Amino acid sequence: MELNGSRTIAADRATVWAALNDPDVLRACIPGCSELTGSPDEGFEATVTQKVGPVKATFKGAVTLSDIVEGESYTISGEGKGGAAGFAKGAAKVSLAEVPEGTELTYVVDAKVGGKLAQLGSRLIDGFAKKMADQFFERFQTAVEGPAATGEAPAADASPEEKKKSWLGKLMG
Repeated sequence: MELNGSRTIAADRATVWAALNDPDVLRACIPGCSELTGSPDEGFEATVTQKVGPVKATFKGAVTLSDIVEGESYTISGEGKGGAAGFAKGAAKVSLAEVPEGTELTYVVDAKVGGKLAQLGSRLIDGFAKKMADQFFERFQTAVEGPAATGEAPAADASPEEKKKSWLGKLMG
């Protein structure tokens, strides 16, 4: 299945790029992610728990970055095994472009599932995949733009680290 879309994020391209490579931001934005360790250079290990229709599974897998054009685009690929539920694997080509409003993030996702998950039917799987992508990019946009985008202004004297903790807490809470 293939999904694509774009979002305009009210931040400069360097800020968006840094967030796309920050394990803390990615962990907070991936729905159901309880653990994400590693680095962009060496790859990440992730644990994600999801319920798709009647099937609930915890997937453990690896995530790698490739085709990296610094500050502009990359491909993020991952594969997770969920025991009896089956497996999920996919890749997203992510690219950034400067626009008057900030940065346009464009993505094309290609995903595959197998095992019990594949037996659920393509309509259910496709709907679930679209929902997951939408949730990730919505959370990512909120993370990059900060709490002010949600109507709550951060304290004017808050340090960048305090601001980061504030929005991470909201995303994870």
